[in-house]
Amino acid sequence: MVKNMERWIQSQQCRKWDLHSLKLQPLSPVPSDIEISRAQSPKAVDVLAKEIGLLTDEIEIYGQTKAKVRLSLLERLKDQPDGKYVLVAGITPTPLGEGKSTVTVGLVQALTAHLNINSFACLRQPSQGPTFGVKGGAAGGGYAQVIPMEEFNLHLTGDIHAITAANNLLAAAIDARILHENTQSDKSLYNRLVPVVNGVRGFSAIQLARLRRLGINKTDPETLTEEEISKFVRLDIDPSTITWQRVVDTNDRFLRKITVGQANTEKGFVRQAQFDIAVASEIMAILALTTSLQDMKERLGRMVVANDKKGQPVTAEDLGVTGALAVLMKDAIKPTLMQTLEGTPVFVHAGPFANIAHGNSSVLADKIALKLVGEKGFVVTEAGFGADIGMEKFFNIKCRASGLVPSVVVLVATVRALKMHGGGPNVTAGAPLKKEYTEENLQLVADGCCNLQKQIQITQLFGVPVVVALNVFKTDSPAEVDLVCKIAKESGAFDAVPCNHWSAGGKGAVKLAQAVEKAANQKNSFKYLYSLELPIAEKIRIIAQKVYGAQDIELSPAAQSQVDRYTRQGFGNLPICMAKTHLSLSHQPERKGVPTGFILPISDVRASIGAGFIYPLVGTMSTMPGLPTRPCFYDIDLDPITEQVKGLF
Repeated sequence: MVKNMERWIQSQQCRKWDLHSLKLQPLSPVPSDIEISRAQSPKAVDVLAKEIGLLTDEIEIYGQTKAKVRLSLLERLKDQPDGKYVLVAGITPTPLGEGKSTVTVGLVQALTAHLNINSFACLRQPSQGPTFGVKGGAAGGGYAQVIPMEEFNLHLTGDIHAITAANNLLAAAIDARILHENTQSDKSLYNRLVPVVNGVRGFSAIQLARLRRLGINKTDPETLTEEEISKFVRLDIDPSTITWQRVVDTNDRFLRKITVGQANTEKGFVRQAQFDIAVASEIMAILALTTSLQDMKERLGRMVVANDKKGQPVTAEDLGVTGALAVLMKDAIKPTLMQTLEGTPVFVHAGPFANIAHGNSSVLADKIALKLVGEKGFVVTEAGFGADIGMEKFFNIKCRASGLVPSVVVLVATVRALKMHGGGPNVTAGAPLKKEYTEENLQLVADGCCNLQKQIQITQLFGVPVVVALNVFKTDSPAEVDLVCKIAKESGAFDAVPCNHWSAGGKGAVKLAQAVEKAANQKNSFKYLYSLELPIAEKIRIIAQKVYGAQDIELSPAAQSQVDRYTRQGFGNLPICMAKTHLSLSHQPERKGVPTGFILPISDVRASIGAGFIYPLVGTMSTMPGLPTRPCFYDIDLDPITEQVKGLF
């Protein structure tokens, strides 16, 4: 019995994985991403799960190559030390993107398949909008990607659909409640909200919670006074203050402004509304920041959807819908396990919009992965957009929610982007690159390194070591590559490494992996950029001046009014989630390099109270992308014989 117990205890400990990596045979020229994905035979997901120490009852299998991982694992491994926590960020990108996801995947392939170090990649789930719109897939690229890439990009395990369902249930509840309050007396509302069932009348749990918030300490529906009944049944939502929108995971520009309530049955209750893309829902941001099922329920209940006619916030909890939202999200809260081309593990979970939300994958995926890799392992995750947006939000919002401390930042740069910042011609998605980007030009590279230097400085504000990963393209000359690495190291980077993972897989990122391993052993003096106790406007100013390089901020009258309102309502101590363009350090996309001396205009300030942040809008910010003239869907097709997807990136 003692021996059996010893073996059981040993089985619960983190260990060096006995992981069978998948071999790559890179071709030149490099085939399309989907051809590369199809050429590899992934391991069965239950085999992968066993290799990394997951127990049979800790996974829920979806097909052959995907599985949900249950949160019970966190309880089993609660006493295990965490691994090292690595964030992949980037310089200010071109509209083409500079390959953060590809670097993330290439790095973990190098760590695990080539250096035999336990490592996990934690990535966001891509939205259907970009997949069928402009960008295409988001599984990495070349020989550094998540497989099967078509499953990664299409539906996955249905998390975004669950968010869409929950979001739209709440939207329906808001309009229905306004209609019923407008057309019924207090008595009629009360009789319907608290009906007699099988001869018994009682409050539901969520109704009792509302009574307590109203200061009514009664549990018998028959004992409420007329005044108490009126307070209980009337939310008195001011329709002009509704901030909760319906969502759909499709780029549909004609839903940016709509009118609802035109049917005769809605009795003249007509108002203007809009749709957002599903990943812009606050519920998606909550999924990414939550730490448990209980925490998610509480965050869902705190979501503010409007104000009442006295200016007080109305929440999902007031509408009585919190429990139903949690039921719809009960499976989505579990991270999805997949694998890289070389058979190393990946968690795909959450995909919050990277401007009005924080743009990082989930806290839960990171926490589970950090336990699974063990003390000497690595968890590599990615921040959306450039370091000035995604990394800043990762540190100030996500790390506050998780309590996790980052070990290293990997800052992705490309010669192409640096040339753009050095004064090169415009880079446009879908258009051929100008000769400046395909021929050696050391002066353009040197001039553009100012942006790289600034992003290194931003990382140093947080006290975390930074390794520059230069994502090498075939048009980059050796002299250009050497120049970038030299300038990066002179500018304070712990190291700067050229990477060829796109064309060579993990083998092409081994030097990067070694640099990251060394940097993770350096002294880490991580700190937040600002105190939460500071006034909202002051927190915005600190980000604008210290991160973006602005001279100052300017709040519009509408923005100032919202700041005053949120402060009055008790939301002033939340972190800030800036919503601005990712194409410049400033608010003007055309200003490249390192703009200075500008005033950052704040046009509006909004709040995601359930997610737990205030988001100022710098200029206008579209939350519903539109389809271009020739969307990606022109190239996407299905073979009716083999059922294979064609043309997906």
